[in-house]
Amino acid sequence: MTRRELDAAGITGPDLRAAYARCRRLNARHGRTYFLATRLLPLERRAAVHALYGFARWADDIVDDLDRDRAPDERDLLLKRLEGDLAHALRSGGGTEPVVRAVADTADRYAIDVTLFADFLASMRADLTVTDYPTYADLRAYMHGSAAVIGLQMLPVLGTVVPREEAAPHAAALGVAFQLTNFLRDVGEDLDRGRVYLPADLLAAHGVDRALLEWSRRTGRTDPRIRAAFVAAEDLTRDVYRTAEPGIAMLDPRVRPCIRAAFTLYGGILDAIARQDYTVLHRRAVVPRRRRAATAAAGVLRVAGARWRARLPHAAPAPGSALLEGKEKGHG
Repeated sequence: MTRRELDAAGITGPDLRAAYARCRRLNARHGRTYFLATRLLPLERRAAVHALYGFARWADDIVDDLDRDRAPDERDLLLKRLEGDLAHALRSGGGTEPVVRAVADTADRYAIDVTLFADFLASMRADLTVTDYPTYADLRAYMHGSAAVIGLQMLPVLGTVVPREEAAPHAAALGVAFQLTNFLRDVGEDLDRGRVYLPADLLAAHGVDRALLEWSRRTGRTDPRIRAAFVAAEDLTRDVYRTAEPGIAMLDPRVRPCIRAAFTLYGGILDAIARQDYTVLHRRAVVPRRRRAATAAAGVLRVAGARWRARLPHAAPAPGSALLEGKEKGHG
């Protein structure tokens, strides 16, 4: 499948093909839910999405996973090197790391705003020193770089049937919704890393602070105050999903099944958290395999329907389709 994706995208150089393949492997290994949804995209769009995800995953691994014994200043140096490598690649098409070469190529092909990558790396650097967020407004400022920009990077790749600026707020909201879902699901693991992403004002409204979370994590005991705070976090996250959802209809019809599947699967994580009675400090909530398979099957049917409608000889063009065609021809 990798060869077909690269051929469809017009990626021909062997080194560049290897770089994109590296990003695809990162996506497959670390983003099970998102990788499943990505397979519903048209072949020619998948490599670019893998590149964007692979770069984000690479930077995140520097912060969290590559070597937990590294001091913050060492990780900061690695991030600065990555930032410099990316800046060089965006200017020249080079790059030392394969993921950097692939994402720079994607940014060039689709004319992605390069400031979005700078905002992303700024949030990654914040993870080296910031361990909590006093208010939701503080957290939103962080999530602009860590999540909203991912949705904005994706828009040129996915294509829209409306002016891109109209779809942008919904794309940004979807990135935030996905990350808020991860914050709630991973609250115990993040606590082990010394971080609390759920805003302190939301927790305090229910009588919860870091000390109580650490006690619950350490002892395995539950507390009704923690449950109430996590319910509030779920409600907040679902509100963001509702803001994001109208944007799906603004996308190219051929990519909507992918984004709808991701929307459904990530929302299913919240459902799993609720089914486990919000015990995320003690066990990880996952979407059951049957539900993932059913969502994927529904996505396949939507893909088939979109392709069938596109082949109808007298099908009326979708609103804004001329705009979309012009953007795609110009890689924008």
